[in-house]
Amino acid sequence: MVPGGSIWIIITFLLFLSPAAEQKPQFAVDGKVLELDESNFDAAISTFDYIFVDFYAPWCGHCSRLSPQLDKAAADLAVLKQPVVIAKVNADKYSHLVSKYEIVGFPTLKIFMHGVPTEYYGPRKADLLVRFLKKFVAPDVAELHSDSAISEFIEEAGKSFPIFIGFALNESVISHLAVKYKKKAWFSVAKDFSDKTMEFYDFDKVPALVALHLSYNEQSIFYGPFEEKFLENYIKQNLLPLAMPINPDTLKLLKDDKRKIVLTIVEDENDEGSKGLVKLLKAAASANRDLVFAFVGFKQWQDFTESFEVSKKSKLPMMIVWDGDEEYFSVIGLDSVEDEDQGSQITQFLQGYREGNVVQKSITSEAYKAFRNSMYMIGAVILVLVVTLVVTIMQSLKEEPPRNQVDHPGSSTSPSDAREALRSGDKEDKID
Repeated sequence: MVPGGSIWIIITFLLFLSPAAEQKPQFAVDGKVLELDESNFDAAISTFDYIFVDFYAPWCGHCSRLSPQLDKAAADLAVLKQPVVIAKVNADKYSHLVSKYEIVGFPTLKIFMHGVPTEYYGPRKADLLVRFLKKFVAPDVAELHSDSAISEFIEEAGKSFPIFIGFALNESVISHLAVKYKKKAWFSVAKDFSDKTMEFYDFDKVPALVALHLSYNEQSIFYGPFEEKFLENYIKQNLLPLAMPINPDTLKLLKDDKRKIVLTIVEDENDEGSKGLVKLLKAAASANRDLVFAFVGFKQWQDFTESFEVSKKSKLPMMIVWDGDEEYFSVIGLDSVEDEDQGSQITQFLQGYREGNVVQKSITSEAYKAFRNSMYMIGAVILVLVVTLVVTIMQSLKEEPPRNQVDHPGSSTSPSDAREALRSGDKEDKID
């Protein structure tokens, strides 16, 4: 029989433990989107190896359209061998998380891999989102042991990322770079393959590293040297297609690329003349890998092209070299590309640029301001609102006791410099 005093000690001990047990966040991988807040966010990202978080605002139209796509994707991602959990945070409500993770627009999407956040710029439709996120939980380098395994790997990888296949290449040669560039490409090594596969991928000796851009129907082959310096240079150059169409989505891919951009502005990307010109740009790009080649249609993205003093009266196509920020260069005497012998004109343009026969220009302030404000929702008015908001919050924190929730709808965006505005992209893009 337990003495009366001991019973009270036990009861007190159990009561002491009970609240802690009740307060411990419990999460289930049930295919549903988790709703996180400041009380359970850290526990969630420490519980799951891979968690995809949507920082949203209730009043944001883009967020509302994205929500059902996330609901669909959550069910498919939950049943993976290595599941990816989808969660959402009301960023308009939980200011601490907004500040901690530098949320500057809605929706902002981040994937936390073992607690480390990475911003997500991929597609937002449910099926494409699932395929995109699968690569984050895939092996850094897939080992392929047959022709069928190669085919299955490529089919599973899809067209969203470039694919690198090292034929008869030791995994250790590429593993470090595969980890470094995992967020941007698929990597694999083929251990066993037939002569038909060599013929299909157009390489005649091994080891060989083949880069595929399926969405652009492009392929290139690297035979070495396989020292890290040369190998990384090849990988970096092949993360982008030879000639990239510029739009709000692809513009984000230039974020980390330091190369100058040879930008060709055409009237309409879809007409036959433009398609022929793009083929010539690809040929030039293959011989000038220190530059990025891109094209954009005045019809497809007028606001962007007008930033380079292009109007309906401009003679197109025209070529410039853009630094990805506010500066660009025109080559003297080559303002536009004539219909005849365009290949020679591209060669002359590049030669003129390399020889320094250029006029440096800045994106016109008014056009650029309009472009920046309309496409990226960043401007002087927002700056004033955010500064005012920060001052107000700081004063309230001094005057009032801390609160768990601070409503601040004016914090949907914050100012950033022109380079990040152009390179990072709009947080409120339409769903792909």
